[in-house]
Amino acid sequence: MSADAPAISTAQPEDYFQLLKPRVMSLVVFTAVTGLVAAPGGMNPLSAALSILCIAVGAGAAGALNMALEGETDALMRRTRGRPVAAGRVPRGDALAYGVILSVFSVLLLGMSANWLAAGLLGLTIVYYAGLYTLVLKRRTPQNIVIGGAAGAFPPVIGWAAATGDAPWQAWLLFAIIFLWTPPHSWALALYSAGDYAKAGIPMMPVARGAKSTRLQILIYSLIFVPVAVLPGLIGPGGLIYLVTALLGGAGFLFLAVRLWRSRAGDQPDKAEAVGREAALYDVRTEARPARNLFAFSILYLLALFAALLIEQLPGLGGL
Repeated sequence: MSADAPAISTAQPEDYFQLLKPRVMSLVVFTAVTGLVAAPGGMNPLSAALSILCIAVGAGAAGALNMALEGETDALMRRTRGRPVAAGRVPRGDALAYGVILSVFSVLLLGMSANWLAAGLLGLTIVYYAGLYTLVLKRRTPQNIVIGGAAGAFPPVIGWAAATGDAPWQAWLLFAIIFLWTPPHSWALALYSAGDYAKAGIPMMPVARGAKSTRLQILIYSLIFVPVAVLPGLIGPGGLIYLVTALLGGAGFLFLAVRLWRSRAGDQPDKAEAVGREAALYDVRTEARPARNLFAFSILYLLALFAALLIEQLPGLGGL
């Protein structure tokens, strides 16, 4: 074979599915469904299904663009080096084209099946994540995840807008919950993955400011986040089920945040990084377990909050 001959792609259908970041997509879909269902007035089932499909595809498109643009960086990090572009199974150009096509498809279909406000918000989310966060913020500031976290907070607003053609303060309150949840969630992971980020040249907070400062900032954000998470149970759109969930889960969140603040998590490299072996996302040394515990609990808490909002929409529970 000539040296100038194009490389034969080894991509499988599963690789193109993984480009969509299915785990992230599932959380996006869940919060978008919550926003759509919590919005007043109801929506035609077919239009609702199409809207959720578009939001899911748009989220996947943003993930594919992120992987295409971050392939070289992902290859340096043990947590991401198995991704399709980083591992060389999907060419960067193919991933870019895939992401662009899915982006255009999802935005146009959402505009035609629901309304153009929702479509515009979806388009903004894709550009914000793939452009502002990936290309501008991620390598330039330790506040990357704070500013960039807005991209992950838009789905409930998009779902609400798809249902009503409007984006009132209740939708933006759901946005605020995810926005404020993102820093403690992401920095808890970064505390026991700091070696990866340093190797890739990404100034995540533990790399740029150190573990002690990061633990303090996690606590500060947690003290702001939990009261905001309780607000929908007091002023809407949540009810009693949501309020109890937010209070109990919030107490657990703050307890773990205080434990993390008082710990030494992140002060030393994780054992898996030190010896250069593969490790599961939750396989960390003893000192880093408070960070791992908050990271894991933060996912459960956010899911519980939005699940409570969904449950309250069931017949007979709307007044709780």
